[in-house]
Amino acid sequence: MKVFDDFRSADVVKRVAEKIARLDLKQPVRLMEVCGGHTAAIYRFALPDLLPANVKLLSGPGCPVCVTANDFVDRAIALSEISGITIATFGDLIRVPGSTRSLADARAQGGDIRVFYSSADALDWARQNSERIVVFLGIGFETTACTVAATLAEAVRTNVRNFRVLSSLKTMPEALRALLGAPGVQVDGLILPGHVCAVTGSNEFDFIPREFHIPCAVSGFEPSDLMESILILCRQIKDGEAKVENQYRRVVHWEGNARAKAVMAEMFEPADMLWRGFGRIPQSGLAIRTQFSDWNAANISVDVEPMREYPGCRCGDVLRGILHPTECPLFGKACSPENPRGACMVSTEGACAAVYHFSPVQRER
Repeated sequence: MKVFDDFRSADVVKRVAEKIARLDLKQPVRLMEVCGGHTAAIYRFALPDLLPANVKLLSGPGCPVCVTANDFVDRAIALSEISGITIATFGDLIRVPGSTRSLADARAQGGDIRVFYSSADALDWARQNSERIVVFLGIGFETTACTVAATLAEAVRTNVRNFRVLSSLKTMPEALRALLGAPGVQVDGLILPGHVCAVTGSNEFDFIPREFHIPCAVSGFEPSDLMESILILCRQIKDGEAKVENQYRRVVHWEGNARAKAVMAEMFEPADMLWRGFGRIPQSGLAIRTQFSDWNAANISVDVEPMREYPGCRCGDVLRGILHPTECPLFGKACSPENPRGACMVSTEGACAAVYHFSPVQRER
């Protein structure tokens, strides 16, 4: 399609890279993308190779699968062992390691675990199989949360009593506040997630320059989008400014999507949430409101094994931008996409998987 040709033009990307170089920034600049889609695109199009040596790109907590804590996977596996329960999940979660097993392992051992493209598809399956309790695993950020909220509202409206949601849905603003306030994190600018901002509005992130004096750019997902966003951030840094600029104006608006936010507010309420690499972040998750407790899978009593991490896995440090994937001792050795030991190696939106698939030079190092 011509639109993709325009946004992926090598000439355009190189011209933007030249503008970044001409800024002649003297100090080291660390820019973090906080969207897994951005991470995959950055490595797929080899954008770090086009930047000055002192401009570094870091990956943050933007991959929904990666930040999902082991205890959520463990609980889902435990639920799958209850007679009459079907686990419905997105495909990229099924191979994420839990404390001792993945959902794929549990399915191989007899659990009724099915992959669905959307929560709406899972609800349709529940309608057609009323003898089963269908537990949909809700993971993701605001982009996904609004669709899960709409599905949950439809289940309530049509009284589909065998449909449940187990929520590990997360919201980005409080996570970024926790990230920027964490010890050891050095970030000079943020590439904000375009799809999240399409729901929330770019105004939800205005606290970042105000509280932390860190420049922000809402970015699209094509190479020219990302390079322009990097240019925006480098200009702000050079000029000593800090504000939210919206590069992704063709999709993102200041106020966001009112209908999407309304259905999330109707079905969910803010809750403390466990994030891989961060621990429990206050008010960073979405819990099903108590009036809809009949559709809340968290109310199903089940014994869950104690949570633990795979020895040596540094996924949490990668998610905080403290460590490059290749600096993890397991990377490309004990941990690979074929045999992932950490969540960051599973989804193509994970930083470890992105480096492994798209950056063979860094992988070999």
